[in-house]
Amino acid sequence: MEVDDGEFISSPPKKVVRFGGSVSNTLAKFLQGDTNDYELLKHQLSDPDIKDAQIINWLQELRSCVTHLTKDFEQLVSVILRLPWLGRSQDVVEEYLAFLSNLVSAQTVYLRSCLSVTVSNFIPGRIVIKEGDVDISDSDDDDENLPRNFDLCHRALQIIARYVPSTARFLMPILREKFPFINKSARTLECYVHNLLRITVTFPVLRHEVLELVIGKMLRLDVSAPRRDIEDAEENAAQGDDGNGASQEECLFDMDEDEENVFNSSSPPGGDVMAHAVADRLDILMTVLLAYIKNICYVNGTLELTRTKELYRDLIAVFDKLILPTHASCHVQYVIFYLCSFRLGLAEAFLEHLWKKMQSPSNPAVIRQTAAGYIGSFLARAKFLPIQTVKACLDLLVPWLHQYIHSQDAGSKAFCDVSLHGPFYATCQAVFYTLVFRHRQMVEGNLRKGLAYLQMLNFERIVMCQLNPLKVCLPAVTNMFAAITRKYQLVFCYTIIERNNRQLLPVVRSSLGGDSLTTNANPLDSFFPFDPYLLKRSGKMIQPIYQVWEEVSVCDVGGARQTVKKDSVTEEDDDFLRGESLQSEAVVGFISGSFESHSVGSPPVAFLQRPF
Repeated sequence: MEVDDGEFISSPPKKVVRFGGSVSNTLAKFLQGDTNDYELLKHQLSDPDIKDAQIINWLQELRSCVTHLTKDFEQLVSVILRLPWLGRSQDVVEEYLAFLSNLVSAQTVYLRSCLSVTVSNFIPGRIVIKEGDVDISDSDDDDENLPRNFDLCHRALQIIARYVPSTARFLMPILREKFPFINKSARTLECYVHNLLRITVTFPVLRHEVLELVIGKMLRLDVSAPRRDIEDAEENAAQGDDGNGASQEECLFDMDEDEENVFNSSSPPGGDVMAHAVADRLDILMTVLLAYIKNICYVNGTLELTRTKELYRDLIAVFDKLILPTHASCHVQYVIFYLCSFRLGLAEAFLEHLWKKMQSPSNPAVIRQTAAGYIGSFLARAKFLPIQTVKACLDLLVPWLHQYIHSQDAGSKAFCDVSLHGPFYATCQAVFYTLVFRHRQMVEGNLRKGLAYLQMLNFERIVMCQLNPLKVCLPAVTNMFAAITRKYQLVFCYTIIERNNRQLLPVVRSSLGGDSLTTNANPLDSFFPFDPYLLKRSGKMIQPIYQVWEEVSVCDVGGARQTVKKDSVTEEDDDFLRGESLQSEAVVGFISGSFESHSVGSPPVAFLQRPF
């Protein structure tokens, strides 16, 4: 048989030669102290150019003596588990999975190692790119086999769980340990979070812990991307400012090898990329999480009530533990907002949950105040809430305020003090804020009936009480509330506002002169958790259910009449609280640390959007 010389030279030689004895003999020699064949076996299995046929032959022989692979052969088993089986032929895949099942059933001591190696494949593999004499490590984002690789990893976990029923208990600590650092590329985080959420389908018992892990990491991103920073970055990008000045200086000391340039050519085209790098990562993760929530709750376009309720219970538990105590988060709380939009009963259950938090004296004051802020912001911003539900909530909140005033009138603490009456002031602000957004719906259709309802709430007693809530609430809320209540002739607030303003005049630090000391305009340190959503990709899922600020006429605010055209209201100028809802620059939440970054990950691909 003649062989073409050119073809022979260009084709690589087939590696069919193996050295050393059989695996069983090699293991026996190792136990007797002869390690030569053992080291040779490890070296051959570690060969980066190992062929499919070799992998299959080795695995078949190893399966026949898997009962001998005790803890003494831990190094060998580690090499075997790291064989490059992903991206190989189907025969290699099946042989590897068969070895995995034999190993965990015969030697459960290797369960953690099997799980750890499998989970480590939840992110794109690393490749080394040579540029001159320098090796640059990067993530292999363009690997077309990623969807298949991820499917095989989940299949491996299912096989392990079939032979070891307690797999879930050992899996969760590994998932926490393997979670990429949040300064990794958006692509790496996206792939890992997507695979974590897929695990909850295979292991439903882990869903609460997985959601807690994912949302906890996302909160760290959220508090590292303050609203003002995101707005400034978008404004600079819109003005054509490439931002290289400040970012380059900060990037000089950014040694994370997985970081990518802000203007990476692989970023998706169009206006969906966030100019703020951390916000861009958060945007991608929010898109994945919201898609997961919808995928769990809807089956073939129909809401599955049982599955939705179970997911709601898990998310509420995470909300209580992580989201509610986190001050100044901007976006992560929208996961519960989005879920509540699926059914009115969920929204009502969420409001009832917050109401119990707010009125319970056993809860810390800061939690009660935050719960009140969530109530007011949810009532104002949730477009899916009918006005009947809003009124039902006001019928709980306002009588509670009157009862609180009554309980304080005869006491020694009937004076304005945030430290004493914080939950009361937060609830007042929630009620005022709700009225600002919903007053037109309350009087729509039947003006007389609507006015009668508003008069029944008796705002005059709340405003005129000795606790003086108008002095504590945000000025923007107070001014809008005053304008609306004057318009409907419910109460005249301006006398009290002017008196409060006189008491809040700046004072000099000392009799020797010096800088003046301005008064805190936000003594409650309040924020509105459902302020306008700024993330672009995930925002497309929030926009249809979100109530923007669209007041037609603002009456007598600050003594002047201003007219705002409804059509001129944009999302950026949505909030009348702009600049008023102050957020602490020094302490943005109970999670410490700054995770600023100046990179944008690779674009999401279609497989991440498919059903879980």
